[in-house]
Amino acid sequence: MEQTEKKRLLKIRSRINKKRPHFKRYESWRLVRIKDQWRKPRGIDNKMRTELQGWPKSVKIGYRGPAAVRGLHASGMEEVMVWNTKDLEKVDPETHVARIGGTVGGRKKETMLEKAKELKIRILNPGVTEPEDDFEDLDDEDEEEEELEEGDE
Repeated sequence: MEQTEKKRLLKIRSRINKKRPHFKRYESWRLVRIKDQWRKPRGIDNKMRTELQGWPKSVKIGYRGPAAVRGLHASGMEEVMVWNTKDLEKVDPETHVARIGGTVGGRKKETMLEKAKELKIRILNPGVTEPEDDFEDLDDEDEEEEELEEGDE
C-alpha cells in the first residue's frame, strides 16, 4: 500500500474512532458485579437489543475502521511484541515497531533497548529514563556549608 494512501486511511480511522461510542455491557452502569466490557445483549425483552431510543448503542459493523489499516499502530506501522533480544532480530525496522512485554525485567529491558538502538528499531514503551539526581550535589554543598559554619565558631 502506498504511504499517502495509508496516511489517508489512518486519518479516516481516527475520525471514526472519535465518533465511535464506548460500548457498554447491558446494566453495567447499574450493577457493580457486571464489568464494563462489551457483551451482546440477548434477552427477548432487552431494550438495548431492540435498539430503543435512550439506550446505549450496540456494536455494529458500521463503526469499523478501514480494513487496510486495521490493527496498525497510529504511526501506520505494525506492532510486534518482543520479550528478548532474539525477538528483536526478527523485527523489520521499516514496517514494524516493537512493544516490550510487560513481564520483562529492568536489566533485560536495558539490553533490549541497546540492541534496538543498534538495529534502529523504534520501541513503543521504552520506560521512563530517570534524570541524574541533583540531590547528591545538594547534600555535598550542605555538608560543606556546615563545616564552614563550624570552623567560624
